[in-house]
Amino acid sequence: MPSLAIIGPGRVGLAVFDAVQAVASWSVTAPLSRNDDPAHNSSIAGADLVLITVPDRMIAPVSSSVPAGPVVAHASGALGLDVLAPHVRRGALHPLMTIPNRTIGSQRLRNRCSFAVEGHPLVTELADSLGGRTFRVDSHLRPLYHAAAVVASNHVVTLLAQVERLSALMGLDPALFAPLTAAAIEDVNDVGPTLGLTGPAVRADWATISGHLAALPPDERDLYRTLALAAARLGGHEPPSDLRSTP
Repeated sequence: MPSLAIIGPGRVGLAVFDAVQAVASWSVTAPLSRNDDPAHNSSIAGADLVLITVPDRMIAPVSSSVPAGPVVAHASGALGLDVLAPHVRRGALHPLMTIPNRTIGSQRLRNRCSFAVEGHPLVTELADSLGGRTFRVDSHLRPLYHAAAVVASNHVVTLLAQVERLSALMGLDPALFAPLTAAAIEDVNDVGPTLGLTGPAVRADWATISGHLAALPPDERDLYRTLALAAARLGGHEPPSDLRSTP
């Protein structure tokens, strides 16, 4: 049975720890703090794979403190393998999934989660043990890959926060809009973004969009305008100049 050591007891580190414990195909020790000394820790010395789950800015110094021997990997989506120098046996394992807390994260990591992998095959073996699906992203593409992941998750949440704010102005429950969001995502999955796009932008209904902008509070207009312009172009239309500029 291969052994795993984790450095970083945050949401990702604890979720990985619980998920690996649950599948019981690897031995794993409780995550170490980034302030612990890996050079004098028995769980690090005896591990086949050391997975670093600290914030990106801390990966390089933590990695450099791990003694040579085990495969050293990180869970960052944005960074390549060079951050793990001087280790030669190294890898990257990024779960393409939101991990809001330890419990939900552990469940999601074991529910056919997709993992972006690179480097040593042990990282793929770990993902496989969780029932995951792996795909390779090379180091030079990882910033672009992570940007796409941020758009797919963080930016969607930011948009839904705007729905929540606008709902509050009308005294409506934002949950009323949840089926609409789910249907839009389903349409994209079924027919793609271009054919799945509906609404005034795809119809070049500039009067309706102008009415929306007039109705919105001033501090909500920039986000709406930016996305309305992008939606219009996705639908094959170039918006008029008065919609492209901020009044």
